[in-house]
Amino acid sequence: MIAAIHQPQFLPYLGFFHKVRRSDVLVILDDVHFQKSGFQNRNLIKTPTGGQWLTVPVQQHFGQRICDVLVGQTSHWRKKHWSSIQANYGRAHFFEQYASDLRCLFLERSDPQLLSVDLDLLRWAMAALGIDIPIHRSSELDVVDGQTERLVGICRAVGADSYISGPGGRAYMDVSLFEKAGIAVQFQEYAAREYPQLFPQLGFLPNLAVVDALLNVGPEASQLIA
Repeated sequence: MIAAIHQPQFLPYLGFFHKVRRSDVLVILDDVHFQKSGFQNRNLIKTPTGGQWLTVPVQQHFGQRICDVLVGQTSHWRKKHWSSIQANYGRAHFFEQYASDLRCLFLERSDPQLLSVDLDLLRWAMAALGIDIPIHRSSELDVVDGQTERLVGICRAVGADSYISGPGGRAYMDVSLFEKAGIAVQFQEYAAREYPQLFPQLGFLPNLAVVDALLNVGPEASQLIA
């Protein structure tokens, strides 16, 4: 059984799903510190003038765990995000196919926690990409602290005998701890592939939020992470 372990992201890019597709179980690392200006509460879409951030406002303080971060209630961010998606992807070939579900996720939910927002959109995108694997949260697992020790403990907790890491894992993981635990380590190799996008005068913009690929090429987006 192969495990992928990743911090939650808001509408992750295709590379996130490339890793998940190669796994049998996904563990969301939600009990580590929230990263300001990271991808946990924002991501990029394409507009006629280039990339534009969709950012979920949050109420958080330094050192707060991701699972404890609350969504800010001071702005109409849900309406703004949906309006931005409509305005920039309304003419995309597959907009109508996904519009109803996306509209519901943005306008008919009122989740107070950022993690709930991220997980709802993650599950939607996984289903759209044909990925059907269980999702666990690290905060619900009884594992030890420590950078590599935590990863090993999570793999054991979910019954995984193999772990797939992003390429950056080579810089900080102690692979010998996995070996001692009898857990094989794989390193992801991902390179963005071009696909038809709106606003072709800007050229291809890689690594955008997953909605860009899904709304432009629909179910064929699954081939981009094959």
